[in-house]
Amino acid sequence: MKFKRVFLIVLDSLGVGEAIDADSYGDKGANTLGNIINKYDLFIPNLKKLGFLNTLNMNNLESDAYYTIARPNNKGKDSLSGHYELMGIENNLIYKTFGENGFPRELLEEIVKKTKRGIIGNLVGNHEDVLKKLGNRHLETGSLIIYTTGESDLQIAASEDIIPINELYNYAEIIRKITEREEWKVGRVVARPFTFNNNEFKFTENTRYFTLTPPNKSVLDTLKEHDLQVISIGKICDIYNGYGITKIIKSSNNFEGLNKMNSIMDKKFEGLCYLNLSDFDTLYGHKRDTLGYAKAIEDLDVEIPILLNKLELDDLLIITADHGCDPTFPGVAHTRENVPVLVYSRLFNDPHQLEILDTMADIGATILENFKIEEKPWMGKSFLDKLN
Repeated sequence: MKFKRVFLIVLDSLGVGEAIDADSYGDKGANTLGNIINKYDLFIPNLKKLGFLNTLNMNNLESDAYYTIARPNNKGKDSLSGHYELMGIENNLIYKTFGENGFPRELLEEIVKKTKRGIIGNLVGNHEDVLKKLGNRHLETGSLIIYTTGESDLQIAASEDIIPINELYNYAEIIRKITEREEWKVGRVVARPFTFNNNEFKFTENTRYFTLTPPNKSVLDTLKEHDLQVISIGKICDIYNGYGITKIIKSSNNFEGLNKMNSIMDKKFEGLCYLNLSDFDTLYGHKRDTLGYAKAIEDLDVEIPILLNKLELDDLLIITADHGCDPTFPGVAHTRENVPVLVYSRLFNDPHQLEILDTMADIGATILENFKIEEKPWMGKSFLDKLN
């Protein structure tokens, strides 16, 4: 084994340029990081040292980490497909989206019938705007707020004072079963409890994702079977529907997620710590907030030295993304993009640019080989032997 602990950070939606098949998704010209830089002079000296900016042009410049880009292979451009691919799960299903006209009447009627609750909304938009628009009406009627962000998702929001959290989770499970039907099959049903205090609506940390069971075995399952730790931070556990996870740690924002990872770095364990930083996507990408997205990247940059200083000699840090969500692009949807791959260890003698990875699954395959596990994932090829 080369590294005892692997820390994997997914910068949710921080793509670095259109994928080969971007045109077929209507995403020609998408480049989340590149287009942010075109509009905002990013100050990210720490990420720059790791080769983050080099991934835009793959121009073979010096760096403190190995760097490259990975091409998406799975169908779709949602978090589920991206995270599946990272952990070696092949997925050829494009999950349903209802971003143009909202959900069909037949689906909504089925939800009302099975939950015995009224529903309001059926909107397409970001979370905060939906809450501002429908929060008061929900308090008056007790109806479930149903909406989508434009991705393959069905969001259910309710006040914790009107509908207790466990009751909302139960409704989400009912709707998850309904949406397993082929014509309504969304990737995620998301329960979003909120509070109302001092005339302000605010989502709580009790958000829970109800995803589909992964179509086949993942790298996470294999690590767990070999008695290695798989520690999930943020929405990672929900994305894989709990499969392959040994420890679940909640986090409600990027800052909290990074702090939780810092705490885990003080613990002794053998295996993988897997973190998703979702603010990039939910707070800035979908809202097409270029300035907010830029500042969030700068906030991450400040945290990088803390992470690097906590790494032990036998630790490996990998930073990547799952898809794009270009805030300069029309609409509110994700964008089909390549993702950055930064690989850092204090043991590396000569970090440099790696060859472009044909699939994001190479990351999961590399993690498996690191732990001397001979079982191969469904997709992906290890690049461990390129790290010296």
